[in-house]
Amino acid sequence: MTRTSTLIERAAAEGLLDIAYAPVDTPLGPLIAATTPRGLVRLAYERDNGGLDAILDRLAARLSPRILEAPERLDATRRELNEYFTGRRDRFDLPIDWALVGPFGRRILCAAATIPFGSTRTYAEIAGTAGSPRAHRAAGNALGANPIPIVVPCHRVVRTGGGLGGYTGGLQRKEELLRLEGVL
Repeated sequence: MTRTSTLIERAAAEGLLDIAYAPVDTPLGPLIAATTPRGLVRLAYERDNGGLDAILDRLAARLSPRILEAPERLDATRRELNEYFTGRRDRFDLPIDWALVGPFGRRILCAAATIPFGSTRTYAEIAGTAGSPRAHRAAGNALGANPIPIVVPCHRVVRTGGGLGGYTGGLQRKEELLRLEGVL
């Protein structure tokens, strides 16, 4: 066991580690993954979110300042993302911590999480599934604020009429994800 892993385990054992994070390399660029004891809480496109320090500052402000880089705690996340990007996984089995999402956003993101690989739904359909059929714009805002893109597949939500709509990681990444899944 390395000195770093010993410190991480000691911090966790003493209740001093609330959030573990690690960088994740993907074909879409570097991501920062963060987990709590409840599950994956954040998966951020590093460049689009102000870099590592900005991502960690927001996690510290919203959840806890007790954050430590602990890559082994994100092994399952990295493995499942790698399997997804190499075509060996079509759904994620990671526990999710919804701490960064309010009640309406959680309903919307849970509805998006039911969209099967290779399929899409419209913003209106997601709003209806979440129990708010007239709130398609609010659904779009909730999807745009998704703290766990890819794993919670907001990229599978499109505009009525076939337009792609927006995406937290940018339209090019949304197109790449939908191409990977055979939609485009």
